[in-house]
Amino acid sequence: MTGVPRVLLPINEVDVSVPRAAVDVGSNSVRLLIADASGARITREMTVTRLATGVDRTGHLDDRALERTVATIAGYRDIWRSHGVTDRVRITATSAVRDAADRDRFFAAVLEATGVEAELLSGEDEAALAFGGASGAVEVTAPTAVVDIGGGSTELIVGTREGAVGGSVSLQLGCVRLAERDLGDDPPSSGQLVTAQATIEQLLDRADGALAEQGVSMGDATTLIAVAGTATTLGALDLQLDAYLEEKIHGHRLPAAALHRLASDLATMRSAARARMGPMQPGREGVIHAGAMILSAIVRRYEVPEVVISESDSLDGLLDSLA
Repeated sequence: MTGVPRVLLPINEVDVSVPRAAVDVGSNSVRLLIADASGARITREMTVTRLATGVDRTGHLDDRALERTVATIAGYRDIWRSHGVTDRVRITATSAVRDAADRDRFFAAVLEATGVEAELLSGEDEAALAFGGASGAVEVTAPTAVVDIGGGSTELIVGTREGAVGGSVSLQLGCVRLAERDLGDDPPSSGQLVTAQATIEQLLDRADGALAEQGVSMGDATTLIAVAGTATTLGALDLQLDAYLEEKIHGHRLPAAALHRLASDLATMRSAARARMGPMQPGREGVIHAGAMILSAIVRRYEVPEVVISESDSLDGLLDSLA
C-alpha cells in the first residue's frame, strides 16, 4: 500500500440494489454517510478527531490524532456492516493526509482496520465533490459559488449558469491550520487576530488570481452556498438552537451582518465558553472562531448579502459516486 493519490472517478458498473457507505476523513472531523438499496439516507455520523493536529508545523501525522481517527473509522466499519454494507464503501482523505510526509501510516492503518483502501483526494477532487453535493441540494439561483471550509484547506468553487463547475481553487487555509498557526492564545490576542486576518486576505488574493486564470470570479455567482462544519455550526448559532439539528440548519440563509457579528463574538471568547453554546459539537470549540473568520472574510470581500447553508456537501457527492 502506498500513499500515491488515486484519481476519484465515478463508478459506472455498480449494483444499485445494495446499500453503500462513504467516509470522509477530514482534517478536523471524520464523517460517515450510509444509503440503503433505494438510495435513501440511513444514517449520517460525525466525530471530531483533529487529524491535522501539528501537521502544518511538523509535516507529519500526530500519533494520537491518527489513533483517534483510525479508531473512529473502525467504529464506522461496524456501523456500515450492521446496515448490510459489504463492498460498496469509499473512504477518502483530504488536506491533512495530503500534507503529511508519513501519509502511508494512515493508509496502512485504515486498510488493516477496515479492509478498504482509502483514497487521497486532490484539492480539485474535493472541490468538485463539494459542488456536486451542495449545488443540487438547496433551492438557489444559478450561477452559484460554493465555499467548503475544512480543517486544513478551503475550497472555492464557481459554477456556471448551466450548473457545472466553471472554476475552482483549493487554499492551504482551514480552521485547524489557521487556529494553530495564528490564533494560539485562548482567547486570541488582538495582534493574533490581525495576523490571522492578514493570512486570510493574502490567500484570498491568490484565490482571485487562480480563478481569474480559469476565466471565472467569485463575483460571477448569484448565490453563495457554504458547506462543512464551520458553516453549519454558524447556521445553528444564528438560529439559536439548543442542539445541532440538521433539518433546521439545512437551507438556512445566514445574513452577512449576523455572520460578521458571530465571527467577532467567537474570536473574543474562550474555547470553554464556546463549548457551552448549545449546538457546538464536541471538539469544534477550539477552531470554530478560525473558521468563522475565514467565512466572514469571504463574504465581506465579495459583498455577499447572505450565505445559504447546506448540510449536503462532498460526503454526499462521494456517496452519489457509488450510484
